Formats: sequence, C-alpha cells, structure tokens
Amino acid sequence: MGVFYIALAVQSVACTARATPDARANDDSTQSAIEVRDDAGFTIHLAKPAQRIISLVPSAMETLIAIGATNQIVGRTRYDMAPEIASLPSVGGGVDPSVEAMINLRPDLVISWESDKRQMVREKLTALGIPVFILRTQDTTDIFHGIANIGRLAGRESAATAIATSIRATLDSVRRSVSGRPAPSVLYVMYNDPPMTAGPQTFIGQLISLAGGRSIFADATQDWPNVAMEEIVRRDPDMLVVPVGEFKTNSLERLRTMAGWRDLRAVRAGRVVSVPADLMNRPSPSIAEASRVLQRVLHPEVVGADSSKASAGSRQ
Repeated sequence: MGVFYIALAVQSVACTARATPDARANDDSTQSAIEVRDDAGFTIHLAKPAQRIISLVPSAMETLIAIGATNQIVGRTRYDMAPEIASLPSVGGGVDPSVEAMINLRPDLVISWESDKRQMVREKLTALGIPVFILRTQDTTDIFHGIANIGRLAGRESAATAIATSIRATLDSVRRSVSGRPAPSVLYVMYNDPPMTAGPQTFIGQLISLAGGRSIFADATQDWPNVAMEEIVRRDPDMLVVPVGEFKTNSLERLRTMAGWRDLRAVRAGRVVSVPADLMNRPSPSIAEASRVLQRVLHPEVVGADSSKASAGSRQ
C-alpha cells in the first residue's frame, strides 16, 4: 500500500510568497495618511504607510514578503521560517508573544489574529499607542481582503493588486482544467486522533472543491469540525489528503494500523496522499501553489506527463 508524497520543499512556499521584481518596484510608501477598518471592526489610523511591522500571523508575514515589504518587517514569530526574515528577532508565539519584545522593536504596526477572542495583545499594545490590525483568515475571500489591506497599510497597494491578480489567474486556470471531470470524494485529515477536517467554508475546503474534489464532509456547519470515526468509515472517501508537518513522523504508517482508519478503502488501496502542511494550511498567497498541488493530487490526468513525474515524488 503506497503513500504518495507531493515533493515540494519549503522553498516552494518561499517562491510563491516572494515578490517579483515588478512587484517590488510597485512601492506606494510615499502616500499620505491611511485609514483601514480591520476584520474585528476596529479602524486603524496611520499617519503614513507602516515602516516597522510585526506580524503575529504567519500567512500575513508571507503576504508582506510577497508584496515586497520585507525591509519593513522588524520582528517575526517562532513559526516564521522564510529565509528572507530568518535573521530577524523572534517575539515568541503567534497568540502568546512577548509584549515586551515587541515594544522593544518599536513597531508602527502589529498584525494579529481575529481568531484570538481574548484580544489581550491588542489591548496592551493599543494602550501604548501601537496600532494593531486584526486579520481574519478563514476563507479565500478573507485572503484576498487581507492582501489588499496589508498592501495598503504597508504602502504597497500596486504590488498587492498584482499579487492578487496572479493568484486569481492561477485559481481560474485550475478550476477550468478540472471542469466537468468526475470528482473523487476526499477527506482532508487536519488531525487523525481525534479526527478533524476542514469545513466547506474554509479556504482548504474551497480549494478542494475548486481543484475538482468533493469533501465527504461538505455538509459540515463548522469551519474545523471534529468528526466521528464511525462517520468517516460510513462515508468511506476515495482518497485521504494528509498535511505533513502536522503529525509525528510515523502517523501515516499508524493510519494503516489504527482502528477505523485501516478499514477505509483509501488506506487499503494506498490512496493516502501527503502534502506539505506549511503550504496547504496557510491562508496566504501560497493558495495559488496549493491549488496546483490539489490539482495534481485529485486529477493527475490533467497534468502533463513530465510535469506530473517531476511533481509527484515517490511511493513510500
């Protein structure tokens, strides 16, 4: 029973997120005062585009790099590993950063999570006069909205528009390539114990549908639902898609021996596909490459033989 791995190194993410020379040239940072409403409903006022930015959201960090704002980033979290910012000081975790470390970096903008309902970081920083932009990252609409807002806050609207246009072109190309083809049923395995998947209104659920797949939990009402193993067995997907990096090294092998999982047709037939978690699970400009990965996974017949051979890696 083979497990396929889509051989995309971390560099894939960096290449997707790295700005083109034209995007770097599209610097609007000389523009005047900026007013933007964030995804929590707060209005952010900047006298000029931010020049000292800390992002606590890895996907927003990738967006900053993509629009050519790398030189405006002064701090990162421990989860930000792009080579462009590897030498920058870390402020800790994304939801539990060191406020003191951030203050010492003198940011004029901090990007934080909408999903952090406590909003303690925002309260502490805004009390000190540091603007905080709250970012929502659930679906593809949020991603494009975030690219536009981050581009405006960083004074790089032209570059943000160019990146968004390129992403939309890739998504449209993938959508057209699989149009009318039979859609395999898919379980995206966010976690395997307890089982968790991506709901249809998340960017992952939307990318699966766009790339010609059919989630077996397309009727889920939650964004990231825990699902019963008995229900997974009952719905018995054609294929499992497993983001590598979220599990321990031996988790793919464990699926073959764990009760319930070992009974699935996909596991018995070797239709378990691993994809890079850092690429698939980040709502950033990398969704363009993520859609291509899902296209190759779900419909390898639409990819040229040479391209498919280069991208599909090897059996394990």
